[in-house]
Amino acid sequence: MNQPTIILDNVSVQQQGKNVLEGISFQLLPQQHLLISGPSGSGKTILAKALAGQVFIKGNLTYQFAGDNHTILLVGQRNEFKNLSNVTDFYYQQRFNSTDNEDALTVEQILLQEHDDAKATEALLQQLGLHHRKQAPLIQLSSGEHKRLQLIKALLQKPRLLILDNPFTGLDIASRKQLQQIINTIAANGTQVILIAHAADAPYCITHVLDLREGKIDLFDEISNTTIEQFNHPSFQPVYIPVPISEQHHHFDYAVKMLNVHIQYGEKIILENVSWHVRRGECWLVKGHNGAGKSTLLSLITGDNPQAYANEIYLFDKRRGSGESIWDIKKQIGFASAELHWYFDKNTTCRQAIASGLFDTMGLYRQLSEKQQDTVNSWTNFFSLEDVQHQSLASLPAGRQRLVLLARALVKSPALLILDEPCQGLDPEQTQQFIQLIDTICEQTNTTLIYVSHYEEEVPFCINRVLELTHGQHATYQRQ
Repeated sequence: MNQPTIILDNVSVQQQGKNVLEGISFQLLPQQHLLISGPSGSGKTILAKALAGQVFIKGNLTYQFAGDNHTILLVGQRNEFKNLSNVTDFYYQQRFNSTDNEDALTVEQILLQEHDDAKATEALLQQLGLHHRKQAPLIQLSSGEHKRLQLIKALLQKPRLLILDNPFTGLDIASRKQLQQIINTIAANGTQVILIAHAADAPYCITHVLDLREGKIDLFDEISNTTIEQFNHPSFQPVYIPVPISEQHHHFDYAVKMLNVHIQYGEKIILENVSWHVRRGECWLVKGHNGAGKSTLLSLITGDNPQAYANEIYLFDKRRGSGESIWDIKKQIGFASAELHWYFDKNTTCRQAIASGLFDTMGLYRQLSEKQQDTVNSWTNFFSLEDVQHQSLASLPAGRQRLVLLARALVKSPALLILDEPCQGLDPEQTQQFIQLIDTICEQTNTTLIYVSHYEEEVPFCINRVLELTHGQHATYQRQ
């Protein structure tokens, strides 16, 4: 009879004097692989860290692996890395400044630095579609490419237990399918897998599901189509709540006009002859595979990429380089992205982060007027963040951090709203609420929207135009 390999008995975790996990008990046999599900803030990442021995626990956690390999690895949500000066002091625009990112290690350097098996490294680079990027500095990788690099680093260590915290985040459709196949292969070769993900992304090797609610187990059972359907389609009743966004009269015809835009770093062409017009009030979806150039395209609009001056680009009917400052551009744009999230000071409070959107800074460096205080209050209340507004942004669960940055993007009622994978980190119910919010804003105001997502179900209904990037090339069409 098989003996359990993983045993949790009444495990609890406290943080800041509060129970974030309480009474967690379950067992897994050698051929059983677990999906951890639950709403944002339910304790999923804390449970993953507890399993990896990264947080102090009360109760008993026992591993009974056969053989000599007892390696347990947790692949987190973000790829942390240092530059050649051995510091992590990067800034958001650095990725787009070719002269400023030379201090970063390349993909190949970081892999060979941590693991000297060149043959295995080459094979995994090929398998996960990063071989063509092995000479790229880490700072230049997209969020999806960073995710694949994390997986390569983990697989080179051949773990006995592999814990993956939202590994599908930021991956395009093809990459998600490829990752599912890789996880299935890993499981078949004897590595036990514990996965935090949406149920829809669970590979077929997953045998059990554990659903957390407020730090406690709500369900632990064998996975089935019924449980997957339950988690993918939570009960959600749309509720009309007045959006605290002010109607503004925007005096421009085109929010964006690009003519034959060409962006290249060294030998690598990122965008080639892209021509694209976004009229005032239009709602666009920008889509494409990981590394297709989506983030670079957005950086030309937000004022973060200096190569904008070498191209013919018009923002709000004014040509870039005609005397406007970066602040003139940013004051009309609300912007949120997973990558921007990485560069916020860990000590910034949630309220400061929201208010910083009024000034397009990465922190709050000035006093707010009474009117500005009222505006910040309105968005704080709208996203139900009153109870955490004075806590540090980094102390919140990933989903609530993302809500803070969405509030930051909306706080100044921008003429152009740019949202790059805005639902990353949100649970299914939060995602549906957010989509309803964006549809309401675009119906009630004349806000222009540029939206990036790899998930069709996360795209608001108001979007009816698509720009698709494929290896630097582009196509535009109506969304069906």
